[in-house]
Amino acid sequence: MEESAVRKIIHIDMDAFYASVEQRDNAELRGKPVAVGGSRQRGVVAAASYEARQFGVRSAMASSVAVRKCPVLIFVKPRFDVYKAVSSQIRAIFAEYTALIEPLSLDEAYLDVTENLKGIPSATQIAQEIRAEIQQQTQLTASAGISYNKFLAKLASDFRKPNGFYVIKPAQGLAFVETLTVGQFHGIGRVTAARLNELGIFTGWDLRQQTEAFLKQHFGKAGSYYYTIARAIDHRPVTPDRIRKSIGSENTFDRDLSADSELVEGLQPMLDSVWRSCQRLGVAGRTVTLKVKFADFEQITRSRTALGPILQKEFLDRIGVELLTALFPVPKGVRLLGISVSNLETTDQPTSQQLLLPF
Repeated sequence: MEESAVRKIIHIDMDAFYASVEQRDNAELRGKPVAVGGSRQRGVVAAASYEARQFGVRSAMASSVAVRKCPVLIFVKPRFDVYKAVSSQIRAIFAEYTALIEPLSLDEAYLDVTENLKGIPSATQIAQEIRAEIQQQTQLTASAGISYNKFLAKLASDFRKPNGFYVIKPAQGLAFVETLTVGQFHGIGRVTAARLNELGIFTGWDLRQQTEAFLKQHFGKAGSYYYTIARAIDHRPVTPDRIRKSIGSENTFDRDLSADSELVEGLQPMLDSVWRSCQRLGVAGRTVTLKVKFADFEQITRSRTALGPILQKEFLDRIGVELLTALFPVPKGVRLLGISVSNLETTDQPTSQQLLLPF
């Protein structure tokens, strides 16, 4: 890679953001295992403090499971208005250094500081200044990854968490990637990692031995992405004010489902995940789309659009379940369910007035 082509990308990721805000604002929670999220019986963990993570508690985990892992876990209701306010503080700090800011959520963003507003030649210095400023202004810690592309910067920010930073230089990228398991790659989920393992691909080095044609054969267009990241290549630019078109979640089941009750139960975690993502990103959607992939890989989608933005979870759940139950009884086993919302718009706070009908 020629020096003129080298970009300087920083990935900033707040440490256990929601839980850390709650511990900051309530001294009684400091040093204790905290979960931000729903009830102990039927809720889902939106965020876990590092004290809770030591017990195996993770975000997106059912609250009932989290309690079994950590009986002394303290549940706190989320305060998204506070998280958004803190996120705005952090975003203002970023803007002191660069206009090329791509927020991924309230608690993380990419920054391109190749050419920055302060004329600082070192991306590492900029990252350290930003982390110090965040801590001074918010009393919260952030981790930073610095590299020459977005994929590696994201990996680097995870490498020294919490409250750390890591640099991957151009000469180090390939060696860094080849030692990772494929499950550690950003963009490769649990199901895809398992499929790669079935093909004898366990590490970045294993992935790099495959041809692009082979990977596309097994993973479609995503195979090209896997081919490039295995070579530490990522040409995606940092895109300011990125407009997200949709938010979705899907799951491939361990076995094909056909019973009505199993399918409704199987859809619920995706509805929960989509709702959490909407709240985290401060957006609401109007169109809900159900995706169904049958055992023979036939795929169908069903959509419904509300009159206004969906601002309450019960309405998202209702639409999703109604789209699914309209297919009952299913003609064959279902191997995958997915739910997504689109026609997104920003929203400040949920309201009790829900414009849902007519469709």
